[in-house]
Amino acid sequence: MVATVALVGTALTGIETGGAARVVLWGAVVLWGTAMAEIAVRLALGAVRALRRRGAKEAPGADGALPGAVDLHAPVAGRWRAFNSPADKVPSHGTHFLAQTYAIDIIRTPEDTTEDAPENAPDGTRKGASAPALRWWPPFPANRDFPAFGAPVLAPAAGRVVTVAGSAHRDHRARNTVLGLAYLMVVEQVVRSAAAGTGIGAIVGNHVVLELEDGSYALFAHLRRGSATVREGEAVRAGQQLAACGNSGNSSEPHLHFQLMDGPDPRRAAGVPFTWRGVGVPGNGTDFTAAPARTPEADRPEAGGPGASSGDGRAADRVN
Repeated sequence: MVATVALVGTALTGIETGGAARVVLWGAVVLWGTAMAEIAVRLALGAVRALRRRGAKEAPGADGALPGAVDLHAPVAGRWRAFNSPADKVPSHGTHFLAQTYAIDIIRTPEDTTEDAPENAPDGTRKGASAPALRWWPPFPANRDFPAFGAPVLAPAAGRVVTVAGSAHRDHRARNTVLGLAYLMVVEQVVRSAAAGTGIGAIVGNHVVLELEDGSYALFAHLRRGSATVREGEAVRAGQQLAACGNSGNSSEPHLHFQLMDGPDPRRAAGVPFTWRGVGVPGNGTDFTAAPARTPEADRPEAGGPGASSGDGRAADRVN
């Protein structure tokens, strides 16, 4: 382009050398700017078209499920609330890192606890437990103040256990206060991001990966330390307890992080959309009541059902 302008400039007659140089320079600038503007417009239009195609492809249905979603049972029972849901945006956690494209976070709501409940019910409900609101003090609330802590985490479908990393990370105190969140975002996030280079445990904490019958892989993160009731290679049935909800890894409060992937290793896998039977995909801030799969095997304590113990006795211990 510039060479063409230069050739035209040399053909100019009756213009002094300095004037010809200025004409060539301004001509080159105009043509260059026009070409760059055209390229920018084409790129912008292409991006808009791509976003439109992706929006049409990934627009959630009435139940919040995305096209091609794997139909599963809920991985919990009772009343819960959703956050960072793929029903509202994709990627749901703002990143595709660790296959989190369609991940969801859920916490147990206080309505699931009653004054009649025993102090430590088999399903994890604790009498009088409630989720503390955002506050200043104490800066790091105890996990026992959250009804999600210790709640059973269930297999959403039949499958095989691929990974059990259930004891390496402690259940740290909650960071859902003003000071706690500041510490989490400013200090802890940096430390955990650096530690993620040595393994995913710094982010997902104690976790279980389950290979489902359809070929997808389910990841259950931030589990309670020592609560795993299954072993690697073990076959599990829908509704069978896998572990208990905890507060390990990069977590602001006790909750379950659930996601589907197309491979067993989150560092190499891609996210897969899901939907829960009877629930769909709950949107951000939406309360839902989950009814897990019920099979005779899942209800037997020896099969790891909701009434089963953790096997090592540590699930009943309160950390913090």
